Amino acid sequence: MPTTPPDSPTRVPLPALVAGPHTRRLGLVAVIATFGGLLFGYDTGVVNGALDSMEEGLGLTPTTEGVMVSAILVGAALGAFFTGRVSDALGRRPTIRALAVLFFVAAVACVLAPSWEFLTGARFVLGLAVGGASVTVPVFLAELAPTEQRGGLVSRNELMIVVGQLAAFTINAVIGSVWGEHDDVWRFMLAVAALPAIALFLGMMRVPESPRWLIAQGRDDDALAVLKQIRADDRAVAELDEVRLLAHHEEEARGARLADLVAEPWLRRILGVGIGLAVAQQLTGINSIMYYGTQVLQQSGFSQNGALIANVGAGVIAVVAMLVALRIINRVGRRAMLTVGFAGVAVFHLLIGLSSLLIPEGLGRAIVVLIFVICFVGTMQGTIGPLVWLMLSEIFPLKLRGVGMGLTALVLWSTNFVVSLLFPIVVASVGISTTFFVFAGLNAASLVFAITRVPETQGRSLEQLEEDFSTGSVPVVRSE
Repeated sequence: MPTTPPDSPTRVPLPALVAGPHTRRLGLVAVIATFGGLLFGYDTGVVNGALDSMEEGLGLTPTTEGVMVSAILVGAALGAFFTGRVSDALGRRPTIRALAVLFFVAAVACVLAPSWEFLTGARFVLGLAVGGASVTVPVFLAELAPTEQRGGLVSRNELMIVVGQLAAFTINAVIGSVWGEHDDVWRFMLAVAALPAIALFLGMMRVPESPRWLIAQGRDDDALAVLKQIRADDRAVAELDEVRLLAHHEEEARGARLADLVAEPWLRRILGVGIGLAVAQQLTGINSIMYYGTQVLQQSGFSQNGALIANVGAGVIAVVAMLVALRIINRVGRRAMLTVGFAGVAVFHLLIGLSSLLIPEGLGRAIVVLIFVICFVGTMQGTIGPLVWLMLSEIFPLKLRGVGMGLTALVLWSTNFVVSLLFPIVVASVGISTTFFVFAGLNAASLVFAITRVPETQGRSLEQLEEDFSTGSVPVVRSE
């Protein structure tokens, strides 16, 4: 039965953005907040180069190694699910500060772990922080950003994730070269993660709260004061008035439940899009390279040292691709970038599989596979990677944004866990070529999903998106 959408007040255009001290203030706030993304990337990527040392020092078997590696993903799924509710209740700023403490404590526990069981538990706790950051930081940035710059600002978090992964690969290579003979060299690698956790905690002491969250709590004067720090005065007042127009929705955020996400047809549509995007991002197989890249390259024909160096190269390409994405993300439609991304990923997976199958074993095959792996990583991190987190932070109405992000991030991390757990098993069973053929098929299906089900969200404020989704006026293909 059709339902009546929420009342939709008339809006007036916002004043144009102008540069000034508030611009630098907003940039500084974004840099500090995205240290959560840096920790996300480092803590998920560091295990890639530390496994050999862990196997010797902790007596890991293939089974216990898989359990230990994937423990962070289980924690991340739970952290993503529950932290959205916490940030809705307590605020984005205190939630990120608490996550910084959790990052630090868990990193120290990993370094001091006396056994693989203890390390597994510590990595689970670390995952809680990783998952919490994956939800809270993009929402915080989306609520601070002006509409015209939201894509680039939110996607800086994804840039910091890949920078963190590159830092993990590079630091592992350096530490491995200098202290490679040390039995517990992996502890040095993991210890580095404590430093950005301290920086995040101290930095967030000087960062303001989200103005949209403050308005939801009825603290309009505080919200205006924050907006005047990061906007010109006339723009700050206009944005405050716009968010007030949806105050009745924001009031409901305090009582938001999972059931509310399926209470209306338009909400069920949003939830379906969010879950589909979360699953599709992980089915690209990006974390098969981020967690097992060295092993993949070794099986393709590289030596152990050659694979380690090549893995750093893939990390560099990921950062370069993300920088390019940040330059174009506000100029190109979300759907266009998703379409190009899924099509490109499917093609490069197919080429990796064909190269592994048809080229004779040796350095020639290894180099060809590396080229296609780099192309895959660049395509993924230059399109799908930043877009999915951005769109998840955009599509849910404010009153359900925390719980919606929490649920979709739970799905994303759960899919990450399944793919990462199964990847080495599937490779051992059917080989690299067949494994990447499977990835190619999955991404072809994701391409169809992006074309037929994902709406365009570019160029609309968060409040306009809520109104447009509720009235059904967000088209699959924009008419403007």
